[in-house]
Amino acid sequence: MNEQVREQQGGGFLLLWVAIALALAGVVAYYVLGNQPTWIRWLAVAAGVGLGALVFGLSALGRDFKQFVVEARSELRKVFWPTRQETWMTTAVVFGFAVIAGVFFWVLDLLLAWATRTLAGLGG
Repeated sequence: MNEQVREQQGGGFLLLWVAIALALAGVVAYYVLGNQPTWIRWLAVAAGVGLGALVFGLSALGRDFKQFVVEARSELRKVFWPTRQETWMTTAVVFGFAVIAGVFFWVLDLLLAWATRTLAGLGG
Protein backbone atom coordinates (compact mmCIF):
# COMPACT_ATOMS: atom_id res chain seq x y z
CA MET A 1 0.00 0.00 0.00
CA ASN A 2 1.35 3.43 -0.80
CA GLU A 3 1.55 6.37 1.59
CA GLN A 4 -1.44 8.24 0.10
CA VAL A 5 -3.77 5.33 0.81
CA ARG A 6 -2.42 5.04 4.37
CA GLU A 7 -3.04 8.75 4.96
CA GLN A 8 -6.63 8.39 3.77
CA GLN A 9 -7.29 5.55 6.23
CA GLY A 10 -6.23 7.74 9.16
CA GLY A 11 -8.25 5.93 11.86
CA GLY A 12 -5.73 3.10 12.01
CA PHE A 13 -3.49 5.02 14.34
CA LEU A 14 -6.38 5.90 16.62
CA LEU A 15 -7.18 2.20 17.03
CA LEU A 16 -3.50 1.52 17.63
CA TRP A 17 -3.48 4.02 20.50
CA VAL A 18 -6.69 2.52 21.89
CA ALA A 19 -5.07 -0.94 21.81
CA ILE A 20 -1.99 0.37 23.62
CA ALA A 21 -4.19 2.12 26.19
CA LEU A 22 -6.14 -1.08 26.85
CA ALA A 23 -2.95 -3.09 27.34
CA LEU A 24 -1.55 -0.45 29.68
CA ALA A 25 -4.87 -0.34 31.54
CA GLY A 26 -4.50 -4.05 32.23
CA VAL A 27 -1.04 -3.51 33.68
CA VAL A 28 -2.22 -0.55 35.75
CA ALA A 29 -5.13 -2.64 37.03
CA TYR A 30 -2.62 -5.17 38.35
CA TYR A 31 -1.19 -2.54 40.69
CA VAL A 32 -4.49 -0.86 41.50
CA LEU A 33 -5.95 -4.20 42.61
CA GLY A 34 -3.02 -4.75 44.98
CA ASN A 35 -5.20 -6.04 47.83
CA GLN A 36 -7.06 -8.55 45.62
CA PRO A 37 -6.00 -12.20 45.12
CA THR A 38 -3.18 -12.72 42.65
CA TRP A 39 -5.32 -14.57 40.13
CA ILE A 40 -7.72 -11.62 39.86
CA ARG A 41 -4.83 -9.24 39.30
CA TRP A 42 -3.40 -11.45 36.55
CA LEU A 43 -6.86 -11.84 35.04
CA ALA A 44 -7.05 -8.05 34.76
CA VAL A 45 -3.69 -7.99 32.98
CA ALA A 46 -4.77 -10.78 30.61
CA ALA A 47 -8.05 -9.02 29.90
CA GLY A 48 -6.33 -5.70 29.13
CA VAL A 49 -3.71 -7.26 26.90
CA GLY A 50 -6.29 -9.50 25.24
CA LEU A 51 -8.65 -6.62 24.49
CA GLY A 52 -5.72 -4.56 23.24
CA ALA A 53 -4.68 -7.38 20.92
CA LEU A 54 -8.26 -7.75 19.68
CA VAL A 55 -8.58 -4.04 18.91
CA PHE A 56 -5.17 -4.07 17.20
CA GLY A 57 -6.15 -7.12 15.16
CA LEU A 58 -9.33 -5.42 13.96
CA SER A 59 -7.52 -2.23 12.92
CA ALA A 60 -6.03 -1.61 9.49
CA LEU A 61 -2.53 -1.79 10.99
CA GLY A 62 -3.40 -5.15 12.53
CA ARG A 63 -4.59 -6.50 9.19
CA ASP A 64 -1.40 -5.21 7.56
CA PHE A 65 0.67 -6.89 10.27
CA LYS A 66 -1.19 -10.17 9.77
CA GLN A 67 -0.57 -9.97 6.01
CA PHE A 68 3.12 -9.28 6.68
CA VAL A 69 3.36 -12.36 8.91
CA VAL A 70 1.66 -14.53 6.28
CA GLU A 71 4.03 -13.30 3.56
CA ALA A 72 7.07 -13.71 5.83
CA ARG A 73 6.13 -17.31 6.59
CA SER A 74 5.67 -17.92 2.87
CA GLU A 75 9.14 -16.55 2.16
CA LEU A 76 10.59 -18.55 5.05
CA ARG A 77 9.38 -21.76 3.42
CA LYS A 78 11.36 -20.85 0.27
CA VAL A 79 14.68 -20.59 2.15
CA PHE A 80 17.24 -23.32 1.53
CA TRP A 81 18.33 -24.61 4.92
CA PRO A 82 21.72 -26.36 5.14
CA THR A 83 21.97 -29.89 6.44
CA ARG A 84 23.48 -30.63 9.84
CA GLN A 85 26.73 -31.77 8.21
CA GLU A 86 26.98 -28.58 6.12
CA THR A 87 26.38 -26.49 9.24
CA TRP A 88 29.12 -28.28 11.20
CA MET A 89 31.58 -28.01 8.29
CA THR A 90 30.92 -24.29 7.86
CA THR A 91 31.29 -23.74 11.60
CA ALA A 92 34.59 -25.64 11.62
CA VAL A 93 35.91 -23.58 8.69
CA VAL A 94 34.96 -20.30 10.42
CA PHE A 95 36.64 -21.36 13.68
CA GLY A 96 39.69 -22.56 11.75
CA PHE A 97 40.10 -19.26 9.96
CA ALA A 98 39.57 -17.39 13.23
CA VAL A 99 42.43 -19.37 14.82
CA ILE A 100 44.67 -18.83 11.78
CA ALA A 101 43.91 -15.08 11.77
CA GLY A 102 44.54 -14.88 15.53
CA VAL A 103 47.95 -16.59 15.19
CA PHE A 104 48.84 -14.42 12.18
CA PHE A 105 48.07 -11.17 14.02
CA TRP A 106 49.86 -12.39 17.16
CA VAL A 107 53.03 -13.12 15.15
CA LEU A 108 52.67 -9.80 13.29
CA ASP A 109 52.38 -8.00 16.64
CA LEU A 110 55.51 -9.74 17.92
CA LEU A 111 57.45 -8.77 14.77
CA LEU A 112 56.30 -5.14 14.89
CA ALA A 113 57.11 -4.89 18.61
CA TRP A 114 60.57 -6.32 17.96
CA ALA A 115 61.11 -3.89 15.03
CA THR A 116 59.98 -0.95 17.15
CA ARG A 117 62.29 -1.88 20.03
CA THR A 118 65.19 -2.39 17.63
CA LEU A 119 64.67 0.88 15.75
CA ALA A 120 64.12 2.86 18.95
CA GLY A 121 67.22 1.31 20.56
CA LEU A 122 65.36 0.10 23.62
CA GLY A 123 67.20 -3.21 23.89
CA GLY A 124 66.15 -6.65 22.89
